[in-house]
Amino acid sequence: MTPKIRLRNVRKSFAEKLVLDGIDLDIMPGTSTVVIGGSGSGKSVLLKCILGLLEPDAGSIEIDGTDILRLPRREQEAIRSRIGMLFQNGALFDSLAVWENVVFGLLAQRRLRRSDGRDRAAEFLAQVGLAASVGDLYPAELSGGMQKRVALARAIAARPDIMFFDEPTTGLDPIMGAVIDGLVVDCVKQLGSTAVAITHDMASARRIGDEAAMIHRGRIVWSGPAAELMDTRNPVVDQFTHGRREGPIQMELRR
Repeated sequence: MTPKIRLRNVRKSFAEKLVLDGIDLDIMPGTSTVVIGGSGSGKSVLLKCILGLLEPDAGSIEIDGTDILRLPRREQEAIRSRIGMLFQNGALFDSLAVWENVVFGLLAQRRLRRSDGRDRAAEFLAQVGLAASVGDLYPAELSGGMQKRVALARAIAARPDIMFFDEPTTGLDPIMGAVIDGLVVDCVKQLGSTAVAITHDMASARRIGDEAAMIHRGRIVWSGPAAELMDTRNPVVDQFTHGRREGPIQMELRR
């Protein structure tokens, strides 16, 4: 079976700082993969390279067997338009009502008439457990958990076949984190999407992921079933997942 996403030898540097040092990773269709790693390990940079927000220095990024880095810009954008994204901080537009945030992409792409926007937004809000009346509020009037739900509703509005989640439970209490994880899993299954999430939260990783991979020093040092994250017998992964001070991972000092 052709991987939905295949990364080979993906490299990215910023000046003299090497962030991605030859990433190899296969993500199969219909699966949810979590990518873990310490702060500054390259998780977000990896997502941004796939999304086209950053251009890798080397390597290939295939989606459905096509190396998108070799395509003309317009064709790259067409493929990436099939990707939905839940940003770490929600990234809602403060000046727009919730319903406008939810269907923003559909309106911008002229796939939806503005007169139909409020009703369509209500459908997506219902999928994440929010009442239609929330659509008339503004992001500043919402709790952190409600903002995450609205951001998830926006991410699924275009019915993407690939979904990315950047630290979906950051800033949430354990109960709300579990609620958001459950909604993520439900929405991905309803859409039949392939999902990729980056997270520091091991409970979240095991709830969301079918598969998992860890980045350390710009490379994938382990991959396997997410259910095995807490018992990989890999000293780097085990130190990270158990939060141990002692081990092969050492904090680097900034100079």
